[in-house]
Amino acid sequence: MDYRRLGRTDLDVSSICLGTMTYGEQNTEKEGHAQMDVSVGHGVNFFDTAELYPIMPNRETQGRTERIIGSWFKARGNRDKIVLATKVVGRTEMDWFREDGSLGRLTRNQIEEAVNRSLKNLQTDYIDLYQLHWPDRNVSGFGSNLTRWADVDPAEDENSIESTLEVLQDLVKAGKIRHVGLSNESAWGTMRYVAAAERYGLPRVVSIQNAYSLLNRTFEVNLAEIALRENVGLLAYSALAQGYLTGKYKDGARPAGARKTLFDRLQRYEKPGAAEAINDYLEIAKGAGLDPSQMAISFALSKSFMTSVIIGATSQKQLVADLEAVDVKLDADVLEKIDLVHQMRGNPSP
Repeated sequence: MDYRRLGRTDLDVSSICLGTMTYGEQNTEKEGHAQMDVSVGHGVNFFDTAELYPIMPNRETQGRTERIIGSWFKARGNRDKIVLATKVVGRTEMDWFREDGSLGRLTRNQIEEAVNRSLKNLQTDYIDLYQLHWPDRNVSGFGSNLTRWADVDPAEDENSIESTLEVLQDLVKAGKIRHVGLSNESAWGTMRYVAAAERYGLPRVVSIQNAYSLLNRTFEVNLAEIALRENVGLLAYSALAQGYLTGKYKDGARPAGARKTLFDRLQRYEKPGAAEAINDYLEIAKGAGLDPSQMAISFALSKSFMTSVIIGATSQKQLVADLEAVDVKLDADVLEKIDLVHQMRGNPSP
């Protein structure tokens, strides 16, 4: 395992981050604990979760993932060995995150309530990286970094970036959070956070958690330069396109227990042109004698703007294979073939 600096902090995080959004839905507490044990054994010191989790989001299960991580911390007594990241929901019509039934907004009261509940669930008195799961403002589409623009009307009750950072500053001063990060954010939004921090002496964002995979390299347009020049490194989610780049959904397959089979989601990876791109990448891996999952993760790890690649698996076998991707180095021929496919297929799954 190699370790990389988290923004301008003094924290070094493993280049593989353990994603946990299956804990409490597809994975039991016992399985979640086993995954955390195995990951730490492979050198992982970075865990990512969210108040939203597990996926699929619903009223009955919300918060289970954080509670499973919290019970692991209590049992292992090793909270100080892990860089812990969690998230507060952005603007949403889901009404089960707050005790009074409010719709999700990045207001002071909601952020403070969210932090306090996460601290309780995680059985800790501090969060190393507190991320805004998605913006408070209306955006063209989830992820905020699409290939086509769609006009949206601003929300009348939009909370400003400055006001959000002011709340987070108070939480830093209170010792409840150490650092601040973004997620599903655009280049404009990221720079506005950076500029507001510098102008008003507010907490500077240290990372951005966006989708990045062979099927979605939109981060490379504008955001990559921001990541490098402003030290707001990428924490990449969905490097395996939620399983599509493993080949398990090839030719319409629906494996038992898979997320697509259980929840009938993931349409993001079934858009026109996606199947052809997936098949092309699977062929590159086959021709090079590479595990397709490891090829996809290794590709993401090779990028200069990458701080850490978030992996998630429901089985120990897949988890170990993903962890071992850190030892896979793609040669120039494979990288050239990947770029040729991208030139032809583009980003079918932003």
